[in-house]
Order: sequence, then structure tokens, then C-alpha cells
Amino acid sequence: MTKEQLKLRSMILTALFAAVIGVLAQLTIPLPLVPITGQTLAIGLAATILGARYGTLSVILYLIIGSAGVPVFAEFSAGISKLVGPTGGFLVGFVPAAFLMGIYMEKWGFNFKNALIANIIGMIVTLIFGTVWLKISASLTWTAAFASGFTPFLIVGIIKAALASWIGITIRKRLISARLLISAQKNLDHSI
Repeated sequence: MTKEQLKLRSMILTALFAAVIGVLAQLTIPLPLVPITGQTLAIGLAATILGARYGTLSVILYLIIGSAGVPVFAEFSAGISKLVGPTGGFLVGFVPAAFLMGIYMEKWGFNFKNALIANIIGMIVTLIFGTVWLKISASLTWTAAFASGFTPFLIVGIIKAALASWIGITIRKRLISARLLISAQKNLDHSI
């Protein structure tokens, strides 16, 4: 397979995961300020399967598509106003979360244990970005911001981190064995 074919395949997977994030974002459990969505599960899957570079690019593409007006954000919403609104910090936080998750697994190996640690790190990064942004944009106290943007999501976040790790590693193995995903860290993938 040529470098051009590998690059095209990676770009297709990046676009596919941007779409997966948009689809899973529609799975929502409404809460007063910030809903529980499938977005974080999808971000974890993208980083676990694609790694730092393409996982992060899929998140950036998702944010660009949503900002441009395509209703891919939670509850079929879209627009720049979502990025600067009270829940915008969670959306923006997906970028460093995906990057850090991918970097962690690329360094320590793509296996369930490392994926779980990486996904929990990503969850915490997302929640920190979201909570700080929520505090500032909604003029909340730190206590109210943590009560609305951090604490309600911890248990669900750990469950989603475990699911993203298990599903992500399973899919990653299958994509590699089908030669649809080429790992730059082949030696780390053998520890799966």
C-alpha cells in the first residue's frame, strides 16, 4: 500500500469518526444546564481507535462542521453560539482530551488498561474545561459550577470511559487485522 493510499484511508477514517461523534451526540439525557450525551463516548472511541493525530483531527472536523451550522451538536443544535455558550467549554475541551488520550496510548500501548486510563484522563480534561467555562459564561460560583458541570458526570463518565476503551480496543484490533488501519506504533499494538 502506498503512502497516498494510507493517507487517504486515514482521512476517510477521520471523517467517519467526525460523523460518529455527531450521531452519538444525539443520544442525550437532559439535565438542567448540561445534558449527558454520547459525545464523550464517541471522543473516546475516536482517540482509542485512531490515536492522537487522527482522533484529534476528527474532533476538530466535528467542531468545524457544527460551527458551520450542520446540526451535529447535542439535541441537533449547531452554530458558533454553542461553542461560546455555557456548554462550549465541554466542546472545546474535547480537542485536548482526544489529543492527550491518543498520546497516552501511543506512549504506553493500545490495550484495555491503558485505554481506560487514557479515557478517564480525557474525561477529567473535558470536565475541567467545561466546568471552568460554565462558571465564567453563566456567572456561577465555583461550587455551583462543579455541582452542575463536574460532579453529575463522574460516574457516567467512568462508565463511558470503560465502554470506549473496550469497544475501541476491540474495533482497533479488527481494523488492524483487516489492514484497514495501519498502526504507527506496531510494537505497542502487539500488547493489545
